[in-house]
Amino acid sequence: MRALARRGPVALLGLVGGFALLAVAFRPWVSGAVDDAVLGATRIGATGAEVAPGLTAVALALAAATVATVAGGRVTRVVALLGWAGLLVVAAGLTGRVLLDPDGVLGPVGAARVGRTGSVETVADPSAWPVVALGALALSLVGLACAAWGMGSWGGPSSRYEVAPTDGGDVAGPRGERVASDWDELSAGRDPTDVGPDRPT
Repeated sequence: MRALARRGPVALLGLVGGFALLAVAFRPWVSGAVDDAVLGATRIGATGAEVAPGLTAVALALAAATVATVAGGRVTRVVALLGWAGLLVVAAGLTGRVLLDPDGVLGPVGAARVGRTGSVETVADPSAWPVVALGALALSLVGLACAAWGMGSWGGPSSRYEVAPTDGGDVAGPRGERVASDWDELSAGRDPTDVGPDRPT
């Protein structure tokens, strides 16, 4: 378990879970029969994105929360972790509603296809894809748990490419005197590599 609590495995679990949910959202989640004056007796189907509006946005947000948790500083990690947990709850609610009430989620889709508001009577059944979506959420949940357990031992963001702050843009010379940096020299129109006797001052 400790091996999964490192940044790499956490990022992998969270991103795979989020993007798997995104992919599954475009698969057929519900199919059923509609008996309507306009539609007639016909069969219709709907994808996860249609019967669970907002699921695709939640999936992308899960991936973003994973990146923020892994790459951010201590405060950012805590905020991102809380957001990650909230997004999992929302996604589970959207998916669970489809499994518990396939008739209710397919009715508005059928009405929209004939240009009506509200819902039409349907008799529907869910496919296996909502269950696969729950599996993707479980994967993301494992990543969340591993992040919560291991992030206390993670170091801060890398400062490899950060410029050390200096007073007034000056840096210390070889004898401790304050001299302008090469960047300041270039900004002032002087060539820091020009060390000849005619160098402008």
